[in-house]
Amino acid sequence: MTSDGPAGTVVSVSRDDEHRFSKPVVSSIRLLAGFGVEGDSHAGATAQHLYLKKRNPSAPNLCQVHFIAAELFGALTPTGHIVAPGELGENVTTTGIDLMQLPLGTLLHLGAEASVSITGMRSPCSQINGYQKGLMKQLIRTDAAGIVERRGGIMGVVVTGGVVQPGDGIRVELPAGEHLPLGVV
Repeated sequence: MTSDGPAGTVVSVSRDDEHRFSKPVVSSIRLLAGFGVEGDSHAGATAQHLYLKKRNPSAPNLCQVHFIAAELFGALTPTGHIVAPGELGENVTTTGIDLMQLPLGTLLHLGAEASVSITGMRSPCSQINGYQKGLMKQLIRTDAAGIVERRGGIMGVVVTGGVVQPGDGIRVELPAGEHLPLGVV
């Protein structure tokens, strides 16, 4: 299944060549197939997140590209948390797509060339509270029924490379067959 036109839009793109919490906003990023964001510290065929790399350096990198919906920033404002693109470490800030509801294996087509296959939800780490105290509780919440709600964005691997920049359309291609919910990667 494919959406007929752009379902969403790229608001901002970010990358950082060092393992820092926030990523600086840039004018464009280049996605490299099977590798990630060119020049980003999390790019690589194998796990690059420091914790994951230490546990298993040969594990495949399921976290090549990190997406967060800009709508989250507005939802955080009433809780006293002011967040801007790149500040939560994402590579691509989007609008118009409910990222957290996409099924495993969804393809996001970004701009004219690039595509990313969604591998799972981001597992926010405790560094978030160092960035803004209490923010972790806002990104991983438990509702009254005891259901955990994760809001820290989604991760994916680059299928087709290309340049991505603010204003690019995002087309959603859902996987064939049964739609599996995202787990944590």
